[in-house]
Amino acid sequence: MCETAFASVISITGLLEIVNLQLRLRGRRRNYDGKMIDPPVTLSEVAAAAGVSVSTASKALNDTDRVSAKTRAHVTETARRLGFRGNALARAFANGHSQTIGVLTHRVANPFSRAVLAGAATTLGLHEQAMLLYDARFGDEAMAESIAQLHARRIDGVIVIGDGTSFATKSITDQFEVPVVYAFTLSDHPNDLTVTADDHEIGRLAAQRFIDSGRRGIVHMTGPASDHAAIAREQGARSALNASGLDWATPPRFGSWTELWGETALGDVIAAVPDLDAIFCGNDHIARGAERRLQSLGRSVPGDVALIGVDNWERLMVDQAIQHLTTVDVGLERIGELAALHLLEPGDERGLHLVPPTLVLAETG
Repeated sequence: MCETAFASVISITGLLEIVNLQLRLRGRRRNYDGKMIDPPVTLSEVAAAAGVSVSTASKALNDTDRVSAKTRAHVTETARRLGFRGNALARAFANGHSQTIGVLTHRVANPFSRAVLAGAATTLGLHEQAMLLYDARFGDEAMAESIAQLHARRIDGVIVIGDGTSFATKSITDQFEVPVVYAFTLSDHPNDLTVTADDHEIGRLAAQRFIDSGRRGIVHMTGPASDHAAIAREQGARSALNASGLDWATPPRFGSWTELWGETALGDVIAAVPDLDAIFCGNDHIARGAERRLQSLGRSVPGDVALIGVDNWERLMVDQAIQHLTTVDVGLERIGELAALHLLEPGDERGLHLVPPTLVLAETG
């Protein structure tokens, strides 16, 4: 495997099977609350309770066509009543599926990727699916190696997780015979199934908040002019302004996604519009830089100037109980959840699926 790629298996089902085995070997024992735990119900116990052979019970629970519908229903109900949990790996081999989803990430340590991954992992775990993770960095050599590894693992589907909608990801769908879903990125192939953030709506939601709260001197500071997310957010915000007969108080300032740019751009826009009363910042970093510069100039927030950012960075990074910055949450975990669901319940859907953002009201706006 390339040095730039690594893999790990996250298997909720596998963990349950290990725990079941340990309990069976040790018998009843105490859990962390001091309560006694019964060993898991075995297939033999289900068969005995249902009055059938172990072989018939296995066939019924694996949903084969070698038993009658009446027997299958009886055994299934008996297993449910006893609390039986079968061997997921054995079921997978029986029905021809590995019950493993391959996941390719660009930078798994990225906070945005982690949140999407958490949403996908939770959903897959609830459906007893394992996850095989490769941090491929999306470079040609590392990606090719990761794809080869996934083919060798007989995965049932692939989720490609990006770290934003700034630029398109090269499509790899034609390199797999199983379904591929792209999450929190944009595929460069229009027919690929992609679940990602709605940048246009993010901008519209922020601008509408300012309009509804009576702000009129509204300016915008955001990322690079070539960045898809920056462009779409500006367009969405401008659509809300235009619908209310408004426009930017000064042309938007495009720069970078940093706090330093927020400070620098703030000096520029306040010189152009001294009486500005609202700033829509393309992300929370820009908003933090802008707030710091406003405070140094003696402008109160939100009294003199209201601020709205994007990303809900405070919750994303430290899960703060007290939210300071008014921001737009892009729905990262939901993106992961929906990407996983599209693989678990594949259909004929193709193209772009946008997740609605949420305005998070706090002290600054």
